[in-house]
Amino acid sequence: MILGIESSCDESALSLFDPAQGFLGEWVRSQIKSHADYGGVVPDLAVSEHLANFTPLLDLVRRKYEMPGRVSRIAVTCGPGLIGCLGIGLSVAKTLGLLWGIPVQGVNHLRGHAFSPFMGLDLTDDRRWEDLLPHLGLLVSGGNTLLFRMDNEREIEVLAKTVDDAVGEALDKGGKLLGIAYPGGAELERKARGGDDRAFPFPRAFPARNEMKFSFSGLKTSLLYTLQKMEEEEIENRYADLCASYQSAAIDHLVNKSRQVLRTEQFKSFGLSGGVANNKVLRSKLEELSNDEGVDFLAAEMRHTGDNASMIAYAAEVDQNNLWSNQNDQLSFKPSLRLDECGRVSN
Repeated sequence: MILGIESSCDESALSLFDPAQGFLGEWVRSQIKSHADYGGVVPDLAVSEHLANFTPLLDLVRRKYEMPGRVSRIAVTCGPGLIGCLGIGLSVAKTLGLLWGIPVQGVNHLRGHAFSPFMGLDLTDDRRWEDLLPHLGLLVSGGNTLLFRMDNEREIEVLAKTVDDAVGEALDKGGKLLGIAYPGGAELERKARGGDDRAFPFPRAFPARNEMKFSFSGLKTSLLYTLQKMEEEEIENRYADLCASYQSAAIDHLVNKSRQVLRTEQFKSFGLSGGVANNKVLRSKLEELSNDEGVDFLAAEMRHTGDNASMIAYAAEVDQNNLWSNQNDQLSFKPSLRLDECGRVSN
C-alpha cells in the first residue's frame, strides 16, 4: 500500500492507494478561502497552512487505518511547486519514512496529472495499457498548458506548450477583468451560461498546423481593450455574452490544437487532466472531438483534476521507473520540474 502526500501549492492532501484494491481513502484541506482575499496564492501563507494541516490530516487517517499497517512506501510530490510548500510535504514524508522504516519516493507532480485520467480504470496488466497507448494528453491548469504524447512504454514527450500564460491563469485573469473574485475560472463558466459565445471575436492564437504552441496573453489583452471601449450599462447588458465569448476563445484554442495533433498519428486515447479539466464545456467539446477522431476519451474525475495526493500515489505505482529515491536522505524539492523530467532510481 502507498501513502501519497501532496503539498505543492495550496492543497494539503493525503491518500492511501492499494494497487490491488484501489483508493482506500483521501483526506484534503483546501486553502482557497485563505488566499481568496489576496487574489492569488500567497507563498508564506500557504506554508503556514500546510504546517497547520498535516498533523490533523494524519490523525484522520489513523482513525480509520492503523498506521503504518500495510503501508510499504511513501510517495510525495517533490516538484514542481512553491519551494516552502514542497519542503513541508517532503519533511512529513521523510519523518514518517524514518519512523516507520519504509522507503520514500519523489514524484513529479505534473506526471501525476498526466496519469490521472487512467486512475478510474482497472489497468491491472500491460495488456490493458496496450489498448490505450499511444496516448495524447492535454494538461490544463493555472500554471500549465501542455499537449504530450505517452508511448507504449509510458514515456512522455511534450508536443506543445504555452509560450506565455497558462489557460487557467488566463481564465482567472479574464474573470478578474470581469469583476469575478479569485479563483475566477469556475465562476466565469457559470456566468457564461446562456451567453452568446460568438458575440465578441476574441482571438485564437497560432491557428496553423505547424505552430505547436499555445498563447493566451493576447486573449486577455483583447478582453481588456474590449471592456475599455464599452459603457458600464453595455457591459452589464452583455455580460453573459462577454463571459461566454472569452471562455469560448480559450477553449477553442485548446480544442483546435488538440485536433491538429490527433491527426498527426494513430493515437488510441485522448486524456484531459489538470484543474481546468473541471470545465464542463471543455470536457464536452473534447469528448466530441475524441469521438469524431475515433479514440477513447479519458478525463480525470472531477475530484482528481486539481492538486491531490491520489494522483501522486497512483503515479508512484504506474510510473515506477521515473521516481526519485531518498536513499541516503538525498531527496530534495525541485520547484521548476518539467513534465518530461523524472528520476531514474527508486529505492
